[in-house]
Amino acid sequence: MSLSLWLSLAAICAVGAMSPGPSLALILRHTLGGGRQNGVTAALTHALGVGLYALLTVLGLGALIARHPELFMWVTWLGAGYLAWLGIKALRAGKAGVLSPGHAATTQGQAAKEGLLLALVNPKLILFFVALLSQFVSPEMGLAAKLIIVMTAVVIDGGWYMIVALGLSHSSILPWLQRYSHWINRVTGVLLLLLALRVVAGPLIQG
Repeated sequence: MSLSLWLSLAAICAVGAMSPGPSLALILRHTLGGGRQNGVTAALTHALGVGLYALLTVLGLGALIARHPELFMWVTWLGAGYLAWLGIKALRAGKAGVLSPGHAATTQGQAAKEGLLLALVNPKLILFFVALLSQFVSPEMGLAAKLIIVMTAVVIDGGWYMIVALGLSHSSILPWLQRYSHWINRVTGVLLLLLALRVVAGPLIQG
């Protein structure tokens, strides 16, 4: 893979990771609810999910989805349901009040599970890999180039959300976030529910 092609790949992966969405909301919630360790854990498992999709893409996921559009429809509905469930959880947590540093509202196990699951059922990620990342894959591409694609997606996604978690957990930022955590949870919950509705409405409008 040439340097110019890799730079294009890295730029697309960076834009995909940094765009606001449910992944950012999830990292925020676990950093607020459990501190730096939970935020970083969610970031790492989210990157593992991204890596799985990147691997499937280089192995032919795009071609499979193109041949079986009903598969994408089922994954889309599953993703919408999961986003709605996360949104309801965030809204219910919003009434819990201010978080204190000694009380973790989320566990590291929850952070790990939800980080991975959100990556796997997020329709935005599926569209990203099928529509964009698959453009970098050719039939004659060697194993090394395919590994570069996978690792680029993993490192950029995991690196970005780790930076977010570390930044949010900084001593000068976390107390402010904790003070207004009930409002942040409510806003996050509403956004997740709106994203779920948008995911459901998209295929219906197109159909």
